[in-house]
Amino acid sequence: MKVVLSYSGGLDTTVCIPLLKEKYGFDEVVTVTVDIGQPYEDIKQAEERGKKYADKHYTIDAKKEFVDSLFMLIKANGNYEGYVLGTALARPLIAEKVVEVAKKENAEAIAHGCTGKGNDQLRFENIFRQYGFRVIAPVRELNLTREWEIEYARQHGIDVPATKEKPYSIDENLWSRSIEGGKLEDPSFIPPEDIYEWTTSPEKAPDEPEIIKIDFEKGVPVALNDERMDGFELIKKLNEIGGKHGVGRTDMIEDRVLGLKARENYEHSAATILLTAHKDLENLVLSRRELKFKKLVEEEWAELVYYGLVNDPLYDALNAFIDKTQERVTGWVKVKLYKGSAVVVARHSPHALYSEELVSFDTSSLDQRLAEGFAVFHGLQGRLYRRLFQ
Repeated sequence: MKVVLSYSGGLDTTVCIPLLKEKYGFDEVVTVTVDIGQPYEDIKQAEERGKKYADKHYTIDAKKEFVDSLFMLIKANGNYEGYVLGTALARPLIAEKVVEVAKKENAEAIAHGCTGKGNDQLRFENIFRQYGFRVIAPVRELNLTREWEIEYARQHGIDVPATKEKPYSIDENLWSRSIEGGKLEDPSFIPPEDIYEWTTSPEKAPDEPEIIKIDFEKGVPVALNDERMDGFELIKKLNEIGGKHGVGRTDMIEDRVLGLKARENYEHSAATILLTAHKDLENLVLSRRELKFKKLVEEEWAELVYYGLVNDPLYDALNAFIDKTQERVTGWVKVKLYKGSAVVVARHSPHALYSEELVSFDTSSLDQRLAEGFAVFHGLQGRLYRRLFQ
């Protein structure tokens, strides 16, 4: 029997390889690592471990597809309770690629290394089950702990980075880096500085602010400081620039799909900058009613992504609305980066619903005396209520 394993190269998925043979009786384990912008070293390490411990290994490049999905996220101002949805958005894409390999290999089942307490099990399995595959989740089904896994790996001569001193579970892609587990599970514990790799401590960031310019076309970032570049390079560059200034750290209590509250730590420099800039540009070009309704759409969109339900028909419908709103979201935004903050300081669009001539206190093109009639009726019912009952 053959099983295909969604493989990150970390502790959970690596111990799954021998477990799938020992506990489930599979003869062949095929590992699949999907490249969505992780560091080259991580991809290389996963590939080496997959080839060493599994019977066959695939590494699939899905960076372009992931960037396309990130563009949609930017247009949707994707944010779930303060989390920029990096891992959540990536999981269904990874699952689709794993399914492609499972079909190619004529596998009987697909496996993953997710726990039974987190969200990723749902995001992966929603896609796996869509294609009718048997799903195996050793960590969940065998009720494993990370301490048990670390000891199991040691006994089986499996080289993994996690230790009892630093049993962190880390997930990284182009958009975000998450760190959880160990002492971080205690909400009252102050995270040590060494958990961060993308961002400089704001206290140690440069003393001089840096102003950057980002150009958008129909809601999509296309240039940085007047230099056009593809999405992957632009996001990568913004991660470097923002990280240098300590931008993009989140320490939050997050409501998981299962109802559990969890302490999560994230790094996401480019995401913070781009979402801040994009939202500001929308405020310049979209009408008040568009903005108001879009907030409702964005909340529903973010929840679908967080839950891994991107195959729900509502997701396509929301995307259609969002894309329609983005037809005018073209222009540039300047953002000042300084010791952990990203603040918009200027913006421009040829489609701005803003008129300096009309709004300025120094012009008379709009006769302000006309506003008196509006003021007479404004709040009329409230005034009548107060007169009658007070």
